[in-house]
Amino acid sequence: MNQSTIIKREKRYYRWFRLALYAALVLVCQSAAILLGRLYYEKGGNSKWMATLANLAGFPILLPYYLILASKDLNTTNSFHQNQPSVSMLAFVYVSLGLLVALDCYLYSVGLLYLPVSTYTLIGSSQLAFNALFSFFLNSLKITPLIINSLVLLTISSSLLVFQKDSSSDDSAQVSNKNYVIGFICTVAASAGYGLVLSLTQVAFNKVIKRETFKVVMDMIIYQCLVATCASLVGLFASGEWKGLKKEMEGYELGKASYVLTLTFTAILWQVFSIGSVGLIIEVSALFSNAISTLGVPITPILAVMFFHDRMYGIKIISMVLAVWGFISYVYQQYLDECKSQTGNRATPHVPKDSSPLEEGSIL
Repeated sequence: MNQSTIIKREKRYYRWFRLALYAALVLVCQSAAILLGRLYYEKGGNSKWMATLANLAGFPILLPYYLILASKDLNTTNSFHQNQPSVSMLAFVYVSLGLLVALDCYLYSVGLLYLPVSTYTLIGSSQLAFNALFSFFLNSLKITPLIINSLVLLTISSSLLVFQKDSSSDDSAQVSNKNYVIGFICTVAASAGYGLVLSLTQVAFNKVIKRETFKVVMDMIIYQCLVATCASLVGLFASGEWKGLKKEMEGYELGKASYVLTLTFTAILWQVFSIGSVGLIIEVSALFSNAISTLGVPITPILAVMFFHDRMYGIKIISMVLAVWGFISYVYQQYLDECKSQTGNRATPHVPKDSSPLEEGSIL
């Protein structure tokens, strides 16, 4: 085995390690953040804009990491200086995506307020179908039988939860039909918006930024969250919800300290989730990132059993099995694509352009 083959194999293993790490960040942080968001509402929180702000305002924790490691990208950034997009174009990308993210998070916050966790996660799984639709038109996604199989299985696994009455629904039964419909519509709209944001993010990297180094990835996350946070602050003050925050904190069932900690850890978890999500977009595609996110749909009710004492039924177990099956189907399609790409590279005399994103300036 020659040195070149060993290096290629090491790079391949390292890429799969990154994929596994990003997937773990997405699954763990998404599930934990949703549960904390539900805890905020159940224990006395009622501000939709504060819940939205908690989803976005944690981006400053990324700054030390960004400042320490971004210097590794200086040589790469300088070498591509002439190919960089204009400041106005970058500002347009960051502001547009940031405003979409702010609206999306607000819609999710409304849905989580009015819906039980199981219903909320069920409707949220529709984001995969929306993302597939947007990726087909915006990212030239090639629909294969394995991808169709994965989408169908993931959709069925989530849809099964509609037949499972959540034990927490006793509390949600007090929600009026009007508010329930509002929560349903907002969650569907948020799912569509999230699928669109992922596809547009991939378009921005491929068509506008045209680089996938650590610095540009972190720029996307931080500036996008900065715009979204500012928009959420405007919503918080414009709606007048800020006037009731002091009373809300004092009346929180778990105490003032727990109120602050719940919102703080929610903010941190969503930022770590964003790193994993964007990492998967760059490494594979927006649809793959969304598929990993959808895999967490059956996981959240299981965690709710532990923390909210929800009951576990056979339908939830079947749902989880189907979700894992669908996930494996999608990962296998990625494996086949990678093997096909490597075979094509060996048969082609020239070096492909950027065949392995993040080889330089990786997030890790």
